[in-house]
Amino acid sequence: MTRQFLLFILYGLIGAVLAGFAGFIWLGVSGKPDLKIWHTAALHKEFTRADSGRVTTLQEYRQLEDGLFEELRNEVYQHTGASDQGPLNRYSAGSRADPMALAENFNRTLELAADAPRAGVILIHGLTDSPYVFRTLAEKLHQRGCWVVALRLPGHGTAPSALASIDWRDWAAAVRMAMADLKRRLPAQTPLYMVGFSTGAALAVEYSLARLEGENLPGADALVLLSPAIGVDPLAWLAVWQERLSRLPGLGKLAWLDLIPEYDPYKYNSFPVRAGREIYTLTQVIDERITRLAAHGAVQGFPRTLAFQSVADATVSPRAVVQIFLNRLAAEGHELVIYNVNERADAEPLLDAKVRVAAAQLLRGAERPFGMTLITNESEASPALVALHRPSHGSVDAGTAIGISWPAGMFSLSHTALPIAPDDPIYGAERPRTTSGVYLGRIEVLGEQGLLAIPANALVRLRFNPFFSYEETRIEQFLALSGETH
Repeated sequence: MTRQFLLFILYGLIGAVLAGFAGFIWLGVSGKPDLKIWHTAALHKEFTRADSGRVTTLQEYRQLEDGLFEELRNEVYQHTGASDQGPLNRYSAGSRADPMALAENFNRTLELAADAPRAGVILIHGLTDSPYVFRTLAEKLHQRGCWVVALRLPGHGTAPSALASIDWRDWAAAVRMAMADLKRRLPAQTPLYMVGFSTGAALAVEYSLARLEGENLPGADALVLLSPAIGVDPLAWLAVWQERLSRLPGLGKLAWLDLIPEYDPYKYNSFPVRAGREIYTLTQVIDERITRLAAHGAVQGFPRTLAFQSVADATVSPRAVVQIFLNRLAAEGHELVIYNVNERADAEPLLDAKVRVAAAQLLRGAERPFGMTLITNESEASPALVALHRPSHGSVDAGTAIGISWPAGMFSLSHTALPIAPDDPIYGAERPRTTSGVYLGRIEVLGEQGLLAIPANALVRLRFNPFFSYEETRIEQFLALSGETH
């Protein structure tokens, strides 16, 4: 009887596992739209780490991009079916969302040279993004006399399928190439800075940690990090199994977490499982590197770092920026700027209480080896903002008005908002009066639920930073660029 009972339990467990496995596959496939050519096309002319020996300059990298974007035209645009031709399909030639139809395609690596540069700056965009996210900041830094390179990371700016086979080490190899090439071309003693957004910020951190561990790399004099991807959802490690299952016949949709229409000219909407796995791996590499370096005390010699982080961030962990990264650095001039939620917003009573108290706890908690600034309401009755500053190993000051208020109806920033200026013609606060392109800054639609082909949360998420002017000023001050321009 005991043996039969144990067998019954065993078979029941096996059945439950198989049922759960079948349910996982069903949920990953059913209800998703069919894969399009931009989800399946193989692009072979992309830079990988194997190309590091033969592609050693940005000029050679951009020449490789020439062939890549011609391949994109031949393998994706020319195979977009008639049913997918439309004014808002990025891969419909000549559409309002087609970046290839523009005089300057900001999906490609951008370089703004300077005759007598005050500094060199490498800008590194985030996952699924493109150099466009740094369009405004690149121009501002160039106006300040900097030699600017907004690097396109491998797998980006073309088709989402390119991220389904990418490796984070390909991104790291491209960053190393760009840093080495710009350093060679800058006059001696010219400072070299790295500015990264999300995954790009993580790559800047990984680069600097690798150099501290002995890799022969030109050093960065300072880092600026926007929404740095230091910690992501730990369940991302399961992506490797989902990706492997997607190779079985009929299960190709399992390779994708999201299959969403591609209406954004400079950012993929569809998200492959592989991309999530690679950013998770990168965060683990960062944790391992900094743990080794901090084994005998705070990490010294890391480039001065200025980080900006919204306390409300659905993509990366704000806490990880502090716990995994900044807390383990020596007190050598590092700074963290935290954007709080709007304490006066109409939706304030509906906000997650944990998010509301997180920023205040961080600012007033234990002493930190870095300075902190909290951007928050001057009072619960006012939308006007103040900067509360706490220096390294110091106490919080009385606060300074920054001359900016929360826009009406806005309850927080978002992960994607930080690098985008309010006057951006695509993602900004107002639709341009004259434009033939797509505008995505404030998509206001009303109707019945369940009809839209995109998730409702895509309409809620903020795409621009109303405090960009403050951010720009802080960056210029931190990089000593506030004086006369060239």
